[in-house]
Amino acid sequence: MMTPRPIPLLLFSNSDVRGGVEEHILSLLRGLDRSLFRLHLVASPELLRMFGSDLPDDIVILPLSLGSPWNVSAAFQLARILRQRKIGILHSHTFNASLLGSPIGWLCRVPVIIETHHGREAWRKGWFKGRFFVDRVVGRFINYFISVSEADAHYLVKEKGLAARKVAVIRNGIDLTRFEPGHLAPSGIKRSIGFDDRDPLLLVVGRLEPQKGHHVLLDALPAVCREFHRARLVCVGDGALRSELESKVHSLGLQESVRFVGYQSNIPDWLAAADITLLPSLYEGLPLTAVESLAAGKPMVATAVDGTPEVVIDERTGLVVPPGNASLLADAICRLLREPELRRRLGAAGRKWVEEHFSAERQIFETQELYLRAWGKVEKARGPLAQVQSSEPGELSHRLQ
Repeated sequence: MMTPRPIPLLLFSNSDVRGGVEEHILSLLRGLDRSLFRLHLVASPELLRMFGSDLPDDIVILPLSLGSPWNVSAAFQLARILRQRKIGILHSHTFNASLLGSPIGWLCRVPVIIETHHGREAWRKGWFKGRFFVDRVVGRFINYFISVSEADAHYLVKEKGLAARKVAVIRNGIDLTRFEPGHLAPSGIKRSIGFDDRDPLLLVVGRLEPQKGHHVLLDALPAVCREFHRARLVCVGDGALRSELESKVHSLGLQESVRFVGYQSNIPDWLAAADITLLPSLYEGLPLTAVESLAAGKPMVATAVDGTPEVVIDERTGLVVPPGNASLLADAICRLLREPELRRRLGAAGRKWVEEHFSAERQIFETQELYLRAWGKVEKARGPLAQVQSSEPGELSHRLQ
């Protein structure tokens, strides 16, 4: 079998924040096989600054801010990059990036075009949603859609009306070695934010945006504090709602019980300090923060939205409540605070569940399999003289195992 030349692969993000989607991109950049792919990243300067030294030093980094789909100058810059770098696979993350990236890739004759859909776009309104007509038009330029959960795949096919043959489910994964249940929190981490070491700690990790449901959590907290006076909440993450949420904390009289600590790179330390983790989201794709919590052996209370119940399974790896219901959220939190044995059981089962289903190695392997399958179809269509790899991409990818 011939050894293939590395395929020029470009990952494209149009985001200017660092959240779960961006951690997913980083995981791919770190783990993809360099003997198979020559890696490029096109992203906004803002996101590249947030990535900083976390980016591998062997990838080609290309700053580009696209802004709106009508940014003609940026569109020409992206086209120039695709042509000059002879990109073989263009992989956009979220529809917001794919909306512009995928048609440009098609016009530049990029052989393989892929979009990872990270969850329903609840922000879309009016004509832009338009029964997803725009999505189906853009979908004509795309070889494969990666959905991060079974719920997300159902959304793509049944609600957006995309071709089922183009949709592949590849669940998010994490580096499990970073989130060991035995990891000890740094001494004084609670005291550093004005809490006592004995205080039960509730932890929510997520951007301070409407999607994540922090308002509902704050509405639930007074009931929790009435039963557990020493219960404390730490909100890790930043976003547009920070000032609004801080004002709500004051209006509810929760100043002594809640801390906003902004973006933190040491998530394993905060998980180690927590007794319970929370995910009150109103919608999700497949939440990495839930996977990380379970990997750390921490029980989670989460909302039953989209792909979340594929990670947080009610009464098995955590407790699940309806979205937007502060009363039931408070009840579930109080139940876990009352029952330490339940917390232990759910935490142990959660760690086992993510080991079986949500490792970064599995995610990267399945993504590479899809890349190679799509590339193999292109090479087969071009004919044997143009092929740069075996006609059986499964054979080539066997050495990834």
